[in-house]
Amino acid sequence: MTLRNLDRWRDFEACVELQRDTWGRDFSACVPAAVLMVAQRVGGVTAGAFDAEGRLQGFIFGLTGYSGGRPMHWSHMLAVRERARDAGLGIRLKLYQRELLLKNGVDTARWTFDPLVAKNAHINLNRLGAVVVEHVENMYGESNSTLHAGLGTDRFVVEWRLGDEAVLRAIAGPEPAGATVFATSPVVNNTLRPPPASGSRVRIEIPADIYGVLESAPEQAAEWRARTRGAFQQYLSQGYRVATFYRDRATGRCFYGLAR
Repeated sequence: MTLRNLDRWRDFEACVELQRDTWGRDFSACVPAAVLMVAQRVGGVTAGAFDAEGRLQGFIFGLTGYSGGRPMHWSHMLAVRERARDAGLGIRLKLYQRELLLKNGVDTARWTFDPLVAKNAHINLNRLGAVVVEHVENMYGESNSTLHAGLGTDRFVVEWRLGDEAVLRAIAGPEPAGATVFATSPVVNNTLRPPPASGSRVRIEIPADIYGVLESAPEQAAEWRARTRGAFQQYLSQGYRVATFYRDRATGRCFYGLAR
């Protein structure tokens, strides 16, 4: 794979087509080719991964602006073609984005991900070292994407502090020992009204594969959303922070560890 900025009109059109392949042919939030091109001209990032035949296999797109008087990048989209997944290409695209931003004097990036998607939680928190800064209920409204339909769009907003030591350790080092630190902490999303905070650590469980649950038992997927939403809102409002994410090796169950 070759990673580079998109620089030809056919590249931008290929990026639009990959969005449709990823989120559905009728995806209403598709970013058009002209916006992908213009954003790059004013400090944004529109970059892709190309195979040996020059075909686009993945892309990353974001806008750079200001927050509190300092430059900040909002990484809006990342997609990898299905046949190219599970080979680390998404992480390579994020690291390429980081390299471009640091060269342009930007040291902070933010983006969102669905708290119920275990794979994305692992990549964002453990492999990249991003930090959860906010939980937003139904951030993008009701999506018509084939991936999200019927599940709502609750999102974590994460911040990537590009030059921090914690980020460098996450990129280069082993996963955090969440299973050890949080092994005996209570799981607090067993009821729609989580119990009040009583200790310094709690766990919130999510399914190992929410898309599989959504396909086979949509009512259970909706229940996962409701119970985790209530737990995240309650504990984050009480001063807890998302400290880690891990999969229990013995059971395969997945947990966020929250601490204060």
